[in-house]
This record gives sequence, C-alpha cells and structure tokens, in this order.
Amino acid sequence: MHLKSLTLRGFKSFASSTTLRFEPGITCVVGPNGSGKSNVVDALSWVMGEQGAKSLRGGKMEDVIFAGTSGRPPLGRAEVSLTIDNGDGALPIDYAEVTITRTMFRNGGSEYALNGETCRLLDIQELLSDSGIGREMHVIVGQGRLDSVLHADPMGRRAFIEEAAGVLKHRKRKEKALRKLDAMQANLNRVQDLVGELRRQLGPLGRQARIARRAAGIQADLRDARLRLLADDLLTLRRAVEAEVADELALRLRRTTVEQELARAVQRESVLEAQVQRLGPSLESARQTWYRLSALAERTRGTIGLAEARARHAAAGGGAEERRGRDPEELEREAARVREEEAALTEALEEAQYALAEAVERKHELERDLAAEDRRLRDAARAIADRREGLARLQGQAAAARSRAAAAEAETGRLAEARDEALLRARAAQDEYEQLDAQVDGGSGGGAEEAEAELRAARERLAELERDLAAAREAAGAAERERAGLTARHEALSLGLRRKDGTGALLDAGERLTGLLGPAAALLRIEAGCEVPVAAALGAAADAVAVASPAAAAEALRLLRAEDAGRAALLVAGAPDVPYAIGALPEGARWAAELVDGPVELTAALRGLLAGVAVVGTLDEALALVAGHPGLAAVTADGDRLGAGFAHGGSGGAPSLLETRAAVDEAARAIDELAVRCAESAERLAELTALRRASAAELERLAEQRRQAERARAEVAGALGRLGGQARAAAGEAERLSAAAARAEQGLAELLAAAEESAERLAVAQESAEAGEDEPDQAEQQR
Repeated sequence: MHLKSLTLRGFKSFASSTTLRFEPGITCVVGPNGSGKSNVVDALSWVMGEQGAKSLRGGKMEDVIFAGTSGRPPLGRAEVSLTIDNGDGALPIDYAEVTITRTMFRNGGSEYALNGETCRLLDIQELLSDSGIGREMHVIVGQGRLDSVLHADPMGRRAFIEEAAGVLKHRKRKEKALRKLDAMQANLNRVQDLVGELRRQLGPLGRQARIARRAAGIQADLRDARLRLLADDLLTLRRAVEAEVADELALRLRRTTVEQELARAVQRESVLEAQVQRLGPSLESARQTWYRLSALAERTRGTIGLAEARARHAAAGGGAEERRGRDPEELEREAARVREEEAALTEALEEAQYALAEAVERKHELERDLAAEDRRLRDAARAIADRREGLARLQGQAAAARSRAAAAEAETGRLAEARDEALLRARAAQDEYEQLDAQVDGGSGGGAEEAEAELRAARERLAELERDLAAAREAAGAAERERAGLTARHEALSLGLRRKDGTGALLDAGERLTGLLGPAAALLRIEAGCEVPVAAALGAAADAVAVASPAAAAEALRLLRAEDAGRAALLVAGAPDVPYAIGALPEGARWAAELVDGPVELTAALRGLLAGVAVVGTLDEALALVAGHPGLAAVTADGDRLGAGFAHGGSGGAPSLLETRAAVDEAARAIDELAVRCAESAERLAELTALRRASAAELERLAEQRRQAERARAEVAGALGRLGGQARAAAGEAERLSAAAARAEQGLAELLAAAEESAERLAVAQESAEAGEDEPDQAEQQR
C-alpha cells in the first residue's frame, strides 16, 4: 500500500487544481520558503479527518480555504482528494484504489466521500485506523512535533509503542464501549425507576386488563382467520420455492459439468505449455546448428572455388615452366648468395641487440637519477612551505594575542562599570523594600475578618435555599408523577368507554340514525359512591344507548341486524311514568331511583327499570328486605342483586359503563386538582430559583471581593519578595562582577605576557627565514 496521488483545489495556497503523483519509495518535496511545502503535509492530515484548526496552523477551520490575493478573488470551498494504492489489500475494502475526498465550504459545511460515494467521518477513521494510518497516528510528524516525540516521557513512549503495535485503536474502541456502557447503565437506572413507578400504577390498570381480556376473544378469532389465509399463502409459496429449488439444482449440475470441462481444458493447456517450454531449448539448439552448418557450407563452397582457381592457375603455370625450363647451376648460385646474406644479417642483428641492451641499461640509470632529483626538489619545496606556514601561524598568534589583550582590557572596564551599577541597584531595591515593608506593617486586618464573616453567612443562606429548592423540586416532581399516573388512568378508562360491540356500532352510526341521544352512562348523573349498586340495579341498561322513541329504537335494531354488528341495549325516552315506592324501607335502605338523575325524557324509563329496587349495604340486609317484602329486589353496595325469584352477583365482573364513566369523571377532577397543585409548585419553584440566583450572585460578589483582597495582598507580598530578590540579586551580581573583574585583570596580565612572547618568537622566525637558504631556481627544478 502506498500513496498514488494527492489533488488539491482551493486548499490554502493551492488556488488552482494541483495534482501530486507519488511512486513507491521516498518522495521529497523541495522548494523555497513560502512555496507551500507544509501545506502539502497539512492537506494529507486534513483529508484523513483532522478536526483541529491549530494542528493545521490556522485559527479556525475556514482558514484552509484559499483567501484570495491582489490579483485573484477568494474561493468558496476547499477540496482535497487522496488516492491510495490498495493492491495488497491493507485497507479492509474491496477496491484496488481508494480515493478519499474532503470538501470544506465557506459557510462551515463539510463533506466526505469515499470513491465518489458520500460517507461519514467515522467511516473514514475506521477504514484508516485498521491500516495504521489516520489523523491520530504519528505517520505524519508536523512542524514542532519531532522534539516532543524524541523527548517524550514514559507514558508518551508507551502511547507511541501501543500505536505502532496496533493497540491504540483497540484502546479507543474500549473507551467508546465503556462510554456506551455508562450511558446504558444510566438508561437502565432510569428504566428501573420507571418500572418501580409503573408497579405502583398496576392496581388501577388491572381493570383495564380485564377489559382487554374481553377483547382477546375477538382478536383470537381474527388471528385464526388471518392464520388460515397465511397458511394458504404459505402453501402456494412453498410450491413456488420447490420449483425454484429444482431449477437451481439443474443449474448447479450444469455449472459443475462446465467447471469440470474447463478444468480439463486448463490441464491440457498446462501440459502443452510444459511441452513448449521443454522443446524450446532443443529448437533453439537446432536452429543454431543449422546456422553454423549453413556458414560452414558457404565457407566450403568458397574454399572449393578457391582451390579450383588455384588448380587452374597451377596447371597454367606448370605448362609455361615446362615450356621455358631453368638452369640448375644458376639455382645453386642463387641459393649460396641467399645463405651469405642470411649470415650477414644474423651478425648485424646480434650487434644491434647488444647495442639495444646497453641503451636500455643507460635509460634505467638516467630514470633513477631523475626520480632522486625530483624527490629532493619536492622535499626542498615542502620545507619552504612549512617555514612560510610557521611564519604565518606565528603572525596570527601574535595578532590574536594582541586582540585578546585589547578585549580583556575592554572587558575589565565593562565589568567595573557593571559592578558599580549593580551596587546602585542593590541600594535602591533595599530602600524601596524597607519603605513597602513599613507600609504593610502599618495596615489593619479587621476588614478581612468582616468580609470572611459575610461570606460564611452568604454560604449558609445559599445552602438553605438549595435545600428549600430541592424540596420544592421533589414536591413538584411528585405532583407531576401523580398527575401523569392519573392522566394514564384517565386515558385507560376513556379507552374503556369506547365500545366494540353493537353499542359502539350505534354510536359510530349516529349521523345515519334519527333520535339517537347518546350513551346512557353519559346522560345520567349518579350519587357519588352508588355507581356499583345502581349499575347492578339497571343491569344491561347500564350500558344502553338512549334513543328518543320506540321508532328510533326499532330503526337502531334494524341497523344492527342489517350490518351484523352484534347486540345492544336501548333506553327509550318518553315511557309512561310508574310509581317506584311501595311502603317505607328499613333504616339504611334507599330506593335505587332516588340515586339517579338525568334528562326529563329519560326519567320515566329509569323509574320503570328501577321500580321495586332498593339499595342496601350488605347481602344480609338484602336477604332481610326481600324476606319481608317479596315483591322487591335488593342490590348491595358490592353489586349483588337479590330478588324473590332471581339473583345475580359474585366477584370478578367487568365494570359497567356507569362505573367507568364515574371513574373517568373522578380522574378528571383529580387531574384538575393536581394541575392547580403543579402550578402552585411551579410558582414556588420559580420563586425559590430566583432567590437562589440572587443569593448565588451575592455570594459570588463577596467571593470576588475576597479574591480581590487576596490578590491585593498577594501583589504586595509578591512586590516585597520581588524587591528583596532584586536587592539580593543585585548584591550577588556586584560580588560576581567584582570577582570577574579580578579574574579579568589577571587574565589581561597573562595575555600581555603571551603577546610579548609571540612577538619575540615571530622576530626570531623572520630573521631565520631571511638568513636561510633560497628557494631552488627554475633551472634546478627542471634539472
């Protein structure tokens, strides 16, 4: 993995689009100061997710956008794209090249993209952290950070080692997981609080659960119907899936066959390639042999032609010789002459070889003499150069000794002046210290004690207000929780008023029916506490719907039958009035009709329903009443009804609409009362908050006064310490300067002696140089 390219557009000094391409290895960016080399490193850090403006050498993040010049307006955004070669798969992404792009707009908006697709900063950080690079990694060491890395403490070195080992990302993930666990624990505590609160509200919700159980039967029928439909759909889908699976198996078999054929073809190809590689050298050898044989054939043909030509020439020459002939004596004379010439040449050759040997020996002797003379000349030139260098060195030493002596003399004078100035500063600082110390001793500390007492009183007042405010908040919270519980109860009971049977169907169709007055429970007013016995006395009429006439009742019944909406009870207005009192009732018993009040048109119907029904306290009282008056019916406070020929009651019955309506009204009244209490608590809370704010402001004012007094005392103490330190420093400086002046005078004397000695040595050396041997002349050097 390596960087391939970096494209900058509108980033800092790169106004135009600029692309830098990198190759594997080391890439150096060189240029004069201010050319933008550091901006390239900043761009790398910025595109990998850097969020700190100071790390980018700026005051705010918008400073990375090109700000414009005298000849070019500023740009509205900055964009940097970094392309990474991921051929080795170091980054956990299925791309051979990964391009990370970051865009910053002038209005502060920022966008990130990964291979052209918009992504989050977190996605880029997680992608880069697994590969060891990123904005928090030390792969980029900016200006001023190298020293911090080299001089890091053990904890800092541990952080670097963990980062190099890949532990840092896991530590970050651990910290993130711990933060999530803390947040989860806080949410769990809150859930536990809510569970505790809900457990206290389970009692009122029990009735709602009983209502829900009544609806469970209908929901079960609905689920059964839906399940039958889903079962039919499931069978259809299974058949379709089986057909698809069969097709898939056929395709897999076909694929297996094709892959086997492909494998055989690849194997055959490998065999043929191996044969080609094995026969390649033999082919090349045969080709070279053919080339050599061809060359030999050409040479053979040339040799044969040359031989034939020579043979023809020899045949022609032999015939001429035979025709001309030569004298043998002449040939012998010629041979003797040639032998004499050979002997003379041999003798001359020996003489010449002897002369050559002597010349070579003479040459070697001359060369040895020349080398010795050259060495002598070099030694003489080196000695002259050494003498000149020694003279120059002695001259420099003498000049340096004179310069040091002059500098030491000037330093001695400067030290004496500085010593006098230090003594003057020491005396002035000591005088000022004594004056300020006398002023501090003459001051009084009574004001500090009074301010401390006022501060303690303000703290006590604030603590008391804090306690009152906490109590008020607790009361307001309790009232709010109680109101929330009553609101939930009111909503649950209101849901219980929504009927899902024939009564609900009639109420929903109220616009289509004439003479529909509404639910009887909403029209009747029952004495408080008597809802249960009155509901038991009314029976099914307690959940009835009030209509204006028998005709309206008939219309409602026809509607229920036509829509198959179930059954409903109807309370018909305008019924003939009937007496309800039959003699006097025993003590504690009341007529049920006296406990109910409602519209005038429903009064007669109610009296007819409640005629001969009395309300008593217990079942024993009801039994006694019915025994004494067999024509009456008695209902108890628990809702049990007892008559001479009929009885109804028990436990676990569902509440009637009358009971539910009474509970809804009671919850509404309680909610209104709690709303008043909550408003009063809010006013008290606001009042206490204002008082606490004022008390806190007063405490802050007193604390600020105390801090100012402490700062003033600290300033005086600091001034005393500073003046004392100045006096001691000035005195110490004067002592050091005196000692330095003495050392400077001693050094001056030593330097003057060294300067005189250097001057004498220089004079001696110059005389010796003038009396010494002259340099060899040019003729001697050439000799």
